[in-house]
Amino acid sequence: MTENGWKNKLYYGDNLFVMREYIADELVDLIYLDPPFNSDASYNVLFKEHDGAAAAAQIKAFEDTWRWDENAVRTYEEAVERDGRLADVLVAFRKMLGDSNMMAYIAMMAPPLLEMRRVLKPAGSIYLHCDPTASHYLKMLLDAVFGPRLFVNEIIWKRISAKGLAFTRFARDHDVILRYAKGEGWKWNPQYISHDAEYIRKFYKYVDSETGRRYRLADLTNPNKNRPHLTYEFLGVKRVWRWTKERMLEARKKGLIFQKEPGAVPALKRYLDEQEGTPVDDIWLDIVPIQASSAERLGYPTQKPVALLERIVRASSNEGDLVFDPFCGCGTTIDAAQKLGRRWIGIDITHLAISLIRHRLRDTYGEEIECGYQVIGEPTSVPDARVLAEQDPFQFQWWVLSLVGARPAEQKKGADKGIDGRLYFHIGGKHETQQVIISVKSGKPNNAHVRELFAVVTREGAALGALISMHAPTKPMRAEAAEAGTFESPWGKHAKIQILTISDLLHGKKIDMPRTAGTNVTFKKARRRQGDGGEQLVLREEAAEYGTVE
Repeated sequence: MTENGWKNKLYYGDNLFVMREYIADELVDLIYLDPPFNSDASYNVLFKEHDGAAAAAQIKAFEDTWRWDENAVRTYEEAVERDGRLADVLVAFRKMLGDSNMMAYIAMMAPPLLEMRRVLKPAGSIYLHCDPTASHYLKMLLDAVFGPRLFVNEIIWKRISAKGLAFTRFARDHDVILRYAKGEGWKWNPQYISHDAEYIRKFYKYVDSETGRRYRLADLTNPNKNRPHLTYEFLGVKRVWRWTKERMLEARKKGLIFQKEPGAVPALKRYLDEQEGTPVDDIWLDIVPIQASSAERLGYPTQKPVALLERIVRASSNEGDLVFDPFCGCGTTIDAAQKLGRRWIGIDITHLAISLIRHRLRDTYGEEIECGYQVIGEPTSVPDARVLAEQDPFQFQWWVLSLVGARPAEQKKGADKGIDGRLYFHIGGKHETQQVIISVKSGKPNNAHVRELFAVVTREGAALGALISMHAPTKPMRAEAAEAGTFESPWGKHAKIQILTISDLLHGKKIDMPRTAGTNVTFKKARRRQGDGGEQLVLREEAAEYGTVE
């Protein structure tokens, strides 16, 4: 945790939802994203379960992600309706590309990019990493979102070395990184690389006999000849000098003045080890991709070298700034930000990626790093849910409640009087409000839990009670629930006490309750529209602390 109390955040979920729900306007100093798209690659399975089966959560996350379907159509229509300049570009793209997978990719990228522009500070920059398959489309999309005049760089990174002969075309061996700014006054810290050996041999050909340091000779004369106060004799030579005589004498005292022989024009020694090096340009050949045998390699198929992200983080942010990666994968951006003293936010849609980042941070920075960040997210499989329940039972409880659209009973840990969440519905001519009491159990439930829930339902005068558990109920538990009777509504009879498992919910099973569409009071809707409660409130309070929210 930083001195100001900021905790870095790692979100498991869809980045568009997370940005809209949790990240305040103009909160972020730097964004880097490497969205998973390649026309020749499959991202469906990144890891395996322990038994060797494909991880279901990841298949759900990546299967058909960039396919033109109903979801892509809805996203396209939303983007077209939201922004005029972006709408013109998307409509033109669709005329050219039709209902293709590439069009789906462009349509799905548009809304997140709009959110990224919203969360970026005026002096912030965004770096979008892609391959030549889609870079030209993405550049036009970024032009529409940020404006053509705020395009800053197209960086070419040589990610592989061509192997074999290319018989039909030049070998494809580079990625493209598109850099845009939010406003004109963007942050910039020039980056340098070491001079190459030939440059050093040619220009730094002198070696100090005492120290062994290499140096070159620089001219000390002044190109402006009309400088009377800088015109004087020095070491027997009268010239118009760059410096005052006092400064020249001081430089000579430090051994920085070289005179080949008496009467020769003195020159300045410029030592190699004091120079900044060669300025980095927009073609990056010096950062080596991760090799199969590299200690840095984590087995993640799209992993980028940390040196690549360190350069970007150093160039466009300062220590203490907030770095954001909405497709954080195995966490290279997070690793670089942590190493360089930046705050960070990361989002990924696969829980296995989140787990990998946690292990990476712990392995790199020690167990104490876990006190400096929090994981917020929603599993999409029973194994993922079990992991979340073990890591953070309170977040697990909130996630379970969100699956049924329930309102958490407490915002902080403490006595809950047997109530973890509530659902409300209205029935009758006077629209009488009724409630469902929800109890969440991450461990194995038993008969006592069923009896306790029934007692709470009776005490609260609630219509129904639902016990949600990681584990399947026993036969005696089902019998105990059946003895509680039913609740009658115009829609039929509903079991007074119901028992559901996480597997039931993930497979679409719902609490059996009156189907009063449009009248249920759900915490999720109120929170999203009004920005109250939970982590969103925390983030916006932190944004105000840093002067980003008025």
